[in-house]
Amino acid sequence: MAITSLEPFYNWSKQLQTNDVLMPVLFIGHGSPMNGIEDNEFSRSWSKYGREIPQPKAVLVVSAHWLTNGTYVTAMDNPKTIHDFGGFPKELFDVQYPAKGSLEVAQDTQKIITSTNVHLDHDWGLDHGTWTVVRHMYPNADIPVLQLSIDYNKPASYHYNLAKELLQLRRKGVLIIGSGNMVHNLRMVAWDKLNVDNYGFDWTQEMNAIFKEKISKGDHQALIEYEKLNKAALMAIPTPDHYCPMLYALALQTSNDTVEFFNDKAVGGSLTMTSVKIG
Repeated sequence: MAITSLEPFYNWSKQLQTNDVLMPVLFIGHGSPMNGIEDNEFSRSWSKYGREIPQPKAVLVVSAHWLTNGTYVTAMDNPKTIHDFGGFPKELFDVQYPAKGSLEVAQDTQKIITSTNVHLDHDWGLDHGTWTVVRHMYPNADIPVLQLSIDYNKPASYHYNLAKELLQLRRKGVLIIGSGNMVHNLRMVAWDKLNVDNYGFDWTQEMNAIFKEKISKGDHQALIEYEKLNKAALMAIPTPDHYCPMLYALALQTSNDTVEFFNDKAVGGSLTMTSVKIG
């Protein structure tokens, strides 16, 4: 039978090419909620990546601030803006980020993760680990935004392995962001040093350097077993909530992906904003 039109073949080949292109993955140190409304070096870099990264079909964020028993993905049409903090100016509480959700992407996420049951959530929304960053990247709120929760009862290896299953979403044009902080010890913050540029305790700078070295070498196993690195690791990660989002990003790295660091600074002695772009 003769081929009367090349259009179907063209469309098919174009789809294949698209599926071979992986969206980048980001781990973002989100820091203070005030970064959501401030024009500073951190928020400017988020804006920069929003302009440089190919426009995604949707954004899926693994935020340090959505900890659950089990795994959930937001599936509502209009996720609410959650102000999950206290003691900040009214200006911050007034922010609304009216991005749409995406039931399609939520269902895709539910289907491709087979290691556990993923539940569709209709109650959560976008917490400050998400909207403070994404509103700088996509200020028009014209990209659907979803969140994937962190099952707080599971170990680091579980999260790393679960994240690997999300690779198909990279092929479908979804930008996956882990949002937390590599070093995050609020109890030890030097509040009087918050305005001192790149102020980090010795152990903070030590661990930041170790984390970057392991990431650059692709030594993910050492990062999964971070408790074995040294005593400073337990000071840098007193609880795993802000560290786990980084493992979600690293798990999605392929052999062809490049790695670059940005916002590589310490804040208040015991926090780092160090962030990673993969791909």
